[in-house]
Amino acid sequence: MATTTLYEAIGGASTFRKLVDAFYDRVAQDELLRPLFPPTFDEVKARQYWFLTQLFGGPRLYTERRGHPMLRARHLRFPITVRHAKHWLRCMAEAMEETGIPPAARDAMLERLGAIALHMVNTPGEEGEA
Repeated sequence: MATTTLYEAIGGASTFRKLVDAFYDRVAQDELLRPLFPPTFDEVKARQYWFLTQLFGGPRLYTERRGHPMLRARHLRFPITVRHAKHWLRCMAEAMEETGIPPAARDAMLERLGAIALHMVNTPGEEGEA
């Protein structure tokens, strides 16, 4: 009996490419997140695609190209607050909805990404910020 990964269940490479594009369309419009990214998104889109593909059961693209993700270490140079994490997750949730990822898959993905986003927080922020 074959096991289906989230990567396969939601459509594989084409869905993840659409997801990454929809996500960065939102990041580009987010006043809090936009300053954390380079002027163009080409490189970060590629890395995000590799990472999400690998995270959700697709080919190990990120590891093959960049080694171990070491996400927190790679992001320490950026001031990331809880508010940043929430904005990032909101952009991702909206991109998932736009991409047509089914609610059950979207919930599972956001649960995993939520834990990662909070792990990335490295800067104190205001209590209760949204």
